Amino acid sequence: MNRLPLALLSLVGFFLLSGCGGPGSGDSCDGGDYVCQDDAQALECRNGVWRPLACRGPLGCRELADSVRCDTSLNQENDGCATDAEGKGVCSPNSAALLTCRQGVLVKTADCSSCAVQDGQAVCQP
Repeated sequence: MNRLPLALLSLVGFFLLSGCGGPGSGDSCDGGDYVCQDDAQALECRNGVWRPLACRGPLGCRELADSVRCDTSLNQENDGCATDAEGKGVCSPNSAALLTCRQGVLVKTADCSSCAVQDGQAVCQP
């Protein structure tokens, strides 16, 4: 009996099953949890629905023992933002604009000659 086809079938089955089971964007949820959908995107449970959050920074999305870390340092205008970021500002990737989280989306609120984070707060120089 040739074992190669059986091994190949087992390997294909593993890859098919490994993609199953996790929540997807738009799926229903309960609470205010976060999960990493992949290395560059988290999902936030907001208003009963999983919403995508970009993790464009070099650290991407990481699930730690008791939390999810999403590096938003390179996020862009129109990217989704988390509930706990509402009303907070971040610098655009090129430091030419201040982006503020409003109703779950990063919107440009000011053009800057330079933008930098000082004491945990984005500061825009006009």
